[in-house]
Parts: sequence; C-alpha cells; structure tokens
Amino acid sequence: MITIQTDQEEEFYIIKVEGEVDASSSIYLDNKLGEAIKSHNKILVNCKDLKYISSAGLGVFMSYINEMEEGEIRMVLFGLSNKVRNVFQILGLDQLINMVESKEDAKKLVNAI
Repeated sequence: MITIQTDQEEEFYIIKVEGEVDASSSIYLDNKLGEAIKSHNKILVNCKDLKYISSAGLGVFMSYINEMEEGEIRMVLFGLSNKVRNVFQILGLDQLINMVESKEDAKKLVNAI
C-alpha cells in the first residue's frame, strides 16, 4: 500500500511517499511526480516512510530525468532508509538522482544545483 501527500513550503514542492512502491502502486507516484514537474521547478521527495521500492518505482524516477534536465527542474530525494538507498545504489541511480539525509540538506542542495 502507498500513500502520497504533497505540500508547498516556500518555493519547494514536497512529495511525501509512504509505504511500498511496487508495480501496482507506482502509477500513483508517476501521477504525482508528473503533476509536480509540470508546475514546479524545485521538488523535494520525502522518502522517510518509504519502506520498499521495486524496479517499477525506480523506473518512475528514471522516466522523468530527461524532462527535468530539459526543463531545468531540480529534484532531491531525502530521508531514504539504508535498505531503499541500497536499491538505488545497486543500479547506479544514486549517480543520476540526488539523495541526501534531511529536508534541510535537500533544500540547500536543490538551491545549489
């Protein structure tokens, strides 16, 4: 099961992902991320309560990398557990997607990119 909440803090659009992102729930993440990219250029993804991400969930993030680069949209993931971070690292996605520990670090990084 997945829960996705969105919020606006100053110029930052925050997407909070809770639960598990698998083949059946990745569409919800895809919809929220797609909406965010259309109207915001500083996106923070709170993964503190993300328990699991499958290849389908990783594919959602990967599918927007070119669009974000072309649109000068900056995205940073934060709060990933070691287990979830490891999935990104195994596939080398930590080289393509910015990841930090805290929301404060994410705000600093998204402004510096």
